[in-house]
Amino acid sequence: MDDRIVVGMDIGTTKVCAVVAESDEMGKINVLGIGTTESEGLNRGVVVNIDKTVASIQKAVRAAERAADVEVQSVIAGIAGDHIQSFQSRGVITIASREREISAKDVKRLIEDTTHVAMPPDREILHIIPQEFIVDDQDGVLDPVGMNGVRLQANVHIITGLVSAAKNIYRCIEKAGYQVEDVVLEPLASSFSVLHHDEKEVGVVLIDIGGGTTDVAVFEDHTIRHTAVIAVAGNHVTEDIRKGLGVMRNQAEQLKRQFGCALIDLTEDGERIRMPGLGGRQEKEISTSALAQIIQPRLEEILEITAIEIRRSGYGKYLSAGAVLTGGGSMIRGTRELANEILGLETRVGFPKKRGGGLWEEVSDPKYATGVGLVLYGLDPKMMKTVTQDGEAKRLSGAASYSGRSSSSWGRIVERMKGWFDEL
Repeated sequence: MDDRIVVGMDIGTTKVCAVVAESDEMGKINVLGIGTTESEGLNRGVVVNIDKTVASIQKAVRAAERAADVEVQSVIAGIAGDHIQSFQSRGVITIASREREISAKDVKRLIEDTTHVAMPPDREILHIIPQEFIVDDQDGVLDPVGMNGVRLQANVHIITGLVSAAKNIYRCIEKAGYQVEDVVLEPLASSFSVLHHDEKEVGVVLIDIGGGTTDVAVFEDHTIRHTAVIAVAGNHVTEDIRKGLGVMRNQAEQLKRQFGCALIDLTEDGERIRMPGLGGRQEKEISTSALAQIIQPRLEEILEITAIEIRRSGYGKYLSAGAVLTGGGSMIRGTRELANEILGLETRVGFPKKRGGGLWEEVSDPKYATGVGLVLYGLDPKMMKTVTQDGEAKRLSGAASYSGRSSSSWGRIVERMKGWFDEL
């Protein structure tokens, strides 16, 4: 890795977080600055108010700039939302050369062939993730370049999103005064910071419980096999508390964070919580078990939908490493135990793994998993075994071009694929 500085931008429903990090010539990664502010312009991961989102981005980046003592010019942004969809695709080509030797150009043609699928005009491919190559009848091939064969196939996982949602992310960042270096699916970014290498090998499901959406990603044999975005998350828990107890939203959020519990059985009998009265009324008390009775059904719903997605993936029986919870919603006490019970999988809470110095202790929290993952990807793009249609960064019409990128897009695809072949 080069000695360089990157900025990860997690634009979420409840918060906007900017993380600034650098890597040195020894590969050590130092977190230089963090900026976090409340997000007011998004709903379920999608921009609904441009001006408010721009203001939140500027506030978060400026806080990170002050902490890191750097001037930010470009960012790597995360994208999520319930508009995200994924599916499997297969491509097949014949090898035209007289020697029947597979070249990088053949791989390029094959990847292009996998994208020839019927898609609505309002959707755009975000990531193309190769699952395996098949040369003639030989499957499980990691790097087909240089092999001999007549027929080359590939199974790929294609992730798509709404064109308008992605363009609005670009527009907000550019209106805030920064360039978009790359856009990455947020559960992929979170996986870079909280999942271990061996977990991805034997099979694991990542469950990122954010404010507006819950992101699910299934990994097996070092490859992402299934992705899903669930439109039920932490904000729904807060809203249930607000309505159930008749309190202000900020009070409900505080109750959730400070006293919330996902399992009624884990609460202590007789433990009471004092709450200020509304409109000058007297204080009132509730029990922690009553609060848990509100929280538990909603988290059960999130985890039950997650269990359905795991079954849909077809990889439920291969998840030997169980489940990893991350995101702010995973910090509610008892969520891990509830996940154990509903998913039937051994579960742990995923914290960003320490990779160096600086402010690593400050970002060692599940709510920073996406932001940290974005900078880890920015410092070492080979960790994402994926290609996009133009090679490095997804460029939608109207997006600012990044001057640090090569103009030969398919050349970048080949180089990038060679990189992750080497990693494997």
